[in-house]
Amino acid sequence: MTTQTLTTPRWIDQPANQGLLLGLLGVTIFALTLPMTRLAVGTVDAPQMSGIFVALGRAVVAALLSVALLVATRAPLPRRTDLLPLAITAAGVVFGFPLFTSVAMRYVEAVHASVIVGVLPLATAAVGALLHRQRPSTGFWVCAALGSALVVGFAVLRSGSAGLSIHPADALLLAAMLCAAVGYGFGARLSQHMRAEHVICWALVIALPVTLPLAAFTRPQAAVQASAWWGFAYTAVFSMWLGFFAWYRGLALGGTVRVSQVQLVQPFLGMLFAVPLLGERLDAVTLGFAAAVIATVFIGKRMPVHATAPNKRN
Repeated sequence: MTTQTLTTPRWIDQPANQGLLLGLLGVTIFALTLPMTRLAVGTVDAPQMSGIFVALGRAVVAALLSVALLVATRAPLPRRTDLLPLAITAAGVVFGFPLFTSVAMRYVEAVHASVIVGVLPLATAAVGALLHRQRPSTGFWVCAALGSALVVGFAVLRSGSAGLSIHPADALLLAAMLCAAVGYGFGARLSQHMRAEHVICWALVIALPVTLPLAAFTRPQAAVQASAWWGFAYTAVFSMWLGFFAWYRGLALGGTVRVSQVQLVQPFLGMLFAVPLLGERLDAVTLGFAAAVIATVFIGKRMPVHATAPNKRN
């Protein structure tokens, strides 16, 4: 009688592929952020929590969870040289991205916001290339640009004959994109020598002296719907905390430039989640663009990314 043992597929053993899978897990968690934020802040006609409270309050909840995890895992204190990168990471993903998106989401729908933030992969790749001294091939940049162009083209197509409408909230979303790209890049670099979950935990903890009093000051003064609290809870535990565990580990394993392109599917995942949560519509055109964008991600993954050779001195 012979026994058959289950073996892990060989391709999963490769760090680059593990990074891609972890990156996809992180992106899936992040894809719910905009719809859940929309639930938390409400609309102009039916406001719920303030955008400032949602952004800073979720950081406080995640920071308290971080303290518990850091103590439980006996995490070492950050090195002195890590303090500035941690502060930059916090500025990008603890303050910048949550604040700008939370304020914007009261004025635009989740589908619209998802499309505007869809150019984030290209920004993350650019930041990652600079920070990690990587030199992506021309083919990689073509795939990244094509994917971003598909996202922008989708936005123009969905806007109708009048063209892509410009809303003041779009500027906030673009600012959020830049903040996230910088925070992702510096967080990924820290994850090269720190545990991925410790990176976001320390970023949240060092921000706590600012986020805690501001969140207390801006807390809701009137009753809000239960759905708003559910949306807030998701952004605090998943978007602000657990999602980064997978995301930073994926960037560290697979490389920031390459894994960042997985974010190209985030707008369409966000739209998919917005259908049951917010009652928004998903049609064949959206699915077609999603398939095209996903294709650019996997084609781009196969393109070479080279490390920049250091200068040699005689």
